[in-house]
Amino acid sequence: MMSFWKNLAQLAVRKFDAAECTECPKGPPGADPAFATAVTALGAKLAMADGLVHEVEQTAFLHVFQPDKKAMRDVMRLYDLARQTSLGFESYARRLAKRYSNCPQILEDVLEGLFHIAVSDGHLSHQEETYLETVADLFGIKAAAYRRVRAGYVPLGADDPYYILGLQPDASDDDIRVARRSRLNDFHPDRIRARGLPIDFEALYTQKTALINSAYDQIVKERALLA
Repeated sequence: MMSFWKNLAQLAVRKFDAAECTECPKGPPGADPAFATAVTALGAKLAMADGLVHEVEQTAFLHVFQPDKKAMRDVMRLYDLARQTSLGFESYARRLAKRYSNCPQILEDVLEGLFHIAVSDGHLSHQEETYLETVADLFGIKAAAYRRVRAGYVPLGADDPYYILGLQPDASDDDIRVARRSRLNDFHPDRIRARGLPIDFEALYTQKTALINSAYDQIVKERALLA
């Protein structure tokens, strides 16, 4: 099922050459029956995560994890069986994590495909978010990498540290340091007085300063775990 992996690879954040990864199962993941079974089940069970079945999610699944025509019947039989319930998806995630533990990019690519399916109906539900967070955790994908993937499909929330600094998760370390300094300068007491704002604003902006520093510290800690 070569096209199974071929289409998934097009959505990858970075290109991955499976032929150079000697510790992974030989051949492209799409030709690996265990990979095909696991991602089919994960995609199908994701469609049931919010308790609702949308045909657009099935269409998105076929777009991302495109099976070979000869395998379509078997894939769809498994898909229909797996999407009867979202229960049991963890075992498939663990199976993939174990099989491709030395090839983290493949696991991140699968997460990309699952996000594509999740937002195919126009939004990401809380249940779908929980599902994806759990899969990412079982895959061993760190918070910073998860946030980077998520940002490609869902706007950053107001409490997201990158949002607070006015950045995207793929910002460089230098950009993060510059953004922090710039944001802190905006709320410096001297700047507040120069703008003629009431003294009460100093207390408010002191809180904002703490929020900026907290966001910066969170990003630094997350990135340290990826190093």
